[in-house]
Amino acid sequence: MTEMVQATAPSAARVSDTFRWTQLAIGVAAMVMIANYQYGWTFFVPDIQKKFGWDRASIQWAFTLFVLFETWLVPIEGWFVDKYGPRLVVLIGGILCAIGWAINAQATSLNGYYLGMIIAGIGAGGVYGTCVGNALKWFPDKRGLAAGITAAGFGAGSALTVAPIQAMIKDSGFQTTFLYFGLGQGIIIVLLSFFLLAPKAGQVPMVAQNPNLVQSRRNYQPTEVLRQPIFWLMYFMFVIVGAGGLMVTANLKPIAVDWKIDSVAVTLIGVTMTAVTFAATIDRVLNGLTRPFFGWISDMIGRENTMFIAFGMEGVGIWALYMFGHDPIWFVILSGFVFFAWGEIYSLFPSTCTDTFGAKFATTNAGLLYTAKGTAALLVPVANYVQQTAGNWDNVFLIAAGANILASLLAIFMLKPWRKVVVEKSSAI
Repeated sequence: MTEMVQATAPSAARVSDTFRWTQLAIGVAAMVMIANYQYGWTFFVPDIQKKFGWDRASIQWAFTLFVLFETWLVPIEGWFVDKYGPRLVVLIGGILCAIGWAINAQATSLNGYYLGMIIAGIGAGGVYGTCVGNALKWFPDKRGLAAGITAAGFGAGSALTVAPIQAMIKDSGFQTTFLYFGLGQGIIIVLLSFFLLAPKAGQVPMVAQNPNLVQSRRNYQPTEVLRQPIFWLMYFMFVIVGAGGLMVTANLKPIAVDWKIDSVAVTLIGVTMTAVTFAATIDRVLNGLTRPFFGWISDMIGRENTMFIAFGMEGVGIWALYMFGHDPIWFVILSGFVFFAWGEIYSLFPSTCTDTFGAKFATTNAGLLYTAKGTAALLVPVANYVQQTAGNWDNVFLIAAGANILASLLAIFMLKPWRKVVVEKSSAI
């Protein structure tokens, strides 16, 4: 450890694991606070449609715009984080999140919702990119696990509020719900921002020593990363896997309504809820758990091997949901399986990116890859148009299942051998 500290200038004393985990916990708490801006949206859609009479595909453009602005600006926000530290970006992000849903609370036009979700998206993206990037930097020795735990805050963070949001929408109206949840979550993010720190050189261990983990010792500049063909392979895989999960996230309740099972009571493990509430709650929990689980697995058996397993599971899960999901019990179980096999992309891709291109510019580089989620979100309205044209969800489900199987095969037969060559070349240089 002494040699490592002396070799890195400027150097700082190695911090305790407790300090590192505390930083991770602060990031997770911030991620929990932005979760509803994405995962809570589906509960507002039917009421917005009922009040204003707009078609569903037009309303869902607000969700797409949220994801676009949440993701495509992350590299810029990441550059600020890599240069100035995490605190300022998260502070501004919390303010924008609160403003975004406050606008939704007052909106009376589609453009009003589009504006509100754009502003909330910019804020949420700043928080998301900062917290994941910080985790990648603090834990070079447990990169998959740390990114997974942080991303879990976003995936599972909304689970506790599924019932309260629906109850408030029912009792006080969706506009009041937008206002109260928007302001409350935004304020907590602002408070958390003051406790975030980035690691100094020497404060964290060296990269992991594991034959299954191919990790570069070289730090690529973001402009270099964009010129690497392997980056675009990862980007393509992220898009085709991300699109299926986002489609289900945005349309969980509409799908249940179309299949006429949304209000059917389902009892599992001694708990009774309506099918859509049960599914949404389980989905949030499993979508969160999968991120550290598969991140931890990937730290041991390698990123691409884990992708092969997870993406294959997702393809099978989407197909099974299409085949058996008209039954309310299977709808709950299989939608949970789909989310469990999907959410790990938010730990596997950032850790693979940082393994390949180094930790120095991790927030920016992982942010560049994260824009693939925004590109995938463009396919959500396309899925709605396909559904409206056909009058059913058949083609949407089959395309999404096939895309995941393709990504599974690309991970093991193309990404794995190619990335090994790239990292060996950069180490030689």
